Amino acid sequence: MGCGASTPEPAPQTKTGTSNGTAALPAPARNPYDAPPPSKQDDRQEVNTSGGIDRDLDRARQQEELKVKLLLLGAGESGKSTIFKQMRILHGSPRSEDDLRMYGVVVRSNCITAMRKLCAHLRSLGLEERLAQEPKPEEEGPHSSGMSPKEAYDVLVAHLVDNTGDPADLPPLNGDSDDWVGHSPRAGLGANNDAKQFLQLWKMIKAVWDSNAMREVWAKRAAVNVIDGHKEYLQDLPRIASPTFRPTQQDILLARVKTTQVVMEKYRIDGIEFEMYDVGGQRSERRKWIDCFDNVDAVIFVAALSEYDQTLAEAKRANRMIEALELFRSVCNNRAFANTSIMLFLNKKDIFAEKILDSDIATQKPFADYAGPPRDFNSGVLYFIQKFKDCLLDDDFNDSFIHVTCATDTNNMEFVLDSTRTIIMTDNLRRSGFLGAG
Repeated sequence: MGCGASTPEPAPQTKTGTSNGTAALPAPARNPYDAPPPSKQDDRQEVNTSGGIDRDLDRARQQEELKVKLLLLGAGESGKSTIFKQMRILHGSPRSEDDLRMYGVVVRSNCITAMRKLCAHLRSLGLEERLAQEPKPEEEGPHSSGMSPKEAYDVLVAHLVDNTGDPADLPPLNGDSDDWVGHSPRAGLGANNDAKQFLQLWKMIKAVWDSNAMREVWAKRAAVNVIDGHKEYLQDLPRIASPTFRPTQQDILLARVKTTQVVMEKYRIDGIEFEMYDVGGQRSERRKWIDCFDNVDAVIFVAALSEYDQTLAEAKRANRMIEALELFRSVCNNRAFANTSIMLFLNKKDIFAEKILDSDIATQKPFADYAGPPRDFNSGVLYFIQKFKDCLLDDDFNDSFIHVTCATDTNNMEFVLDSTRTIIMTDNLRRSGFLGAG
C-alpha cells in the first residue's frame, strides 16, 4: 500500500451472542486517522500559528521590497568594473591580503600589456629612427637600464612583440622570493608570467617610456586601444617594481581585468540591500546578460566619452562610441526593462577633456555633424548626451538620470552613486504607487 492518501483497512469483526441467541451487529470500526473534534484551545493555537506564518510572509515581502537589484551594462572597457570597485570602496569590506597580491600581479601585467602595444605601434608609425637619435641618459642611478632608448626598445620588441628574445639574456628578478606580491594563482598563468617579465624588464620599459618618440606614440594611442589610465602605472615604474610594492586603492581602480563572468556583490546601505551585478561588455560576453534581466530595479549604463575616436578590441573597424549608442538603444527599448530605472553614466570625462585638445570630434567620420567649437569640453559633452537621447523611442528620459563621471575619482563617484541611489529609490516608490507621478 501507499502512504498518505490510502484508506486504512477496517478492524476485523468478531461475532458476539445475545441472550436470545441472535447475533449482535458488530460495533462500527474506529478509523485511527480520525481526529477528535477540535477544542476552542486548538482553534486559538491554529489562529496563532496562522498569524505567525502571515507575519513571516509579510516580513519576507518587506525584506524583498527593501532589496534593490542593480545591473551595470555597457560596452567593454567603458568603466563598469571600476564603478563596481568603487561601490566596494565606499560601502563594502576592505581588501584582503590575497586580493592585494592578486591586484599586484595584475598591475604589473597591465604594464607589460601596455608597453607591448606601444612598442608595436611605435614601429608601425615608423619612429624607430627618431628613437635611435635620442641619447643615452647621462645620469645612471638605481632606476637606469644603462641603455639608450633604442637599445632598450630593441630588447622590449624581442621579448614582448616578436618573441624572439632568449629569457636567459634578461637580468635576474629583483629578489622574487622577497617580493611581497610574489605569485597569485587567482590572477591566472598569463598574468603571473607577465608580472615576472615585468620585474626583469621594467628598467628598459622606463627608458623607452621617457623618450620623446614614445610621447608621440602615446598621443596616437587610440589606434591600438591602450588603457588610458595605465599612463599612471608607466609614470610610476620604480614603485611598482619595488619588492615592497602593495597596490593602493588607486592602483586597484586602474587595474584592468577582463570581466568574463557575471560578478555580484551585496551592500547594505541605510537599511536597504543593494545587489550589484557586473557583466562583461565585449560582444562575446553579452549573451550572458539575459540571465540577469529578471526583476531588475535599475540599470546603470556606462559609456566612455573618450572613446569617440577608438575602435573595438574585438572588431577593429567598429567605432566604440557608435557601439555604445547602439547598445544603449537596445537596452532602453528592451521589454525586460519597461518598468526599470535606467541611468546613463558618460564616463572618463577626465580623459575626454585631455583628448579633445588633439583629436577633434568632427574629424571622426561617424560624428562629422558635430557643429560645436573644437576642443570645447562642454559642447562635446552636450553633443554626445543628445546622441544618447536620440536613441530613445520617447523623449521623457529625465536629465537627472544622466551623469558625467570619472570612475577612478572616488569623491566624484561617491556623490554620483549617492544621487543615483536616491533617484532609484524615489523612482521605485513612484512606480509602486506610493508617490504621485508629479
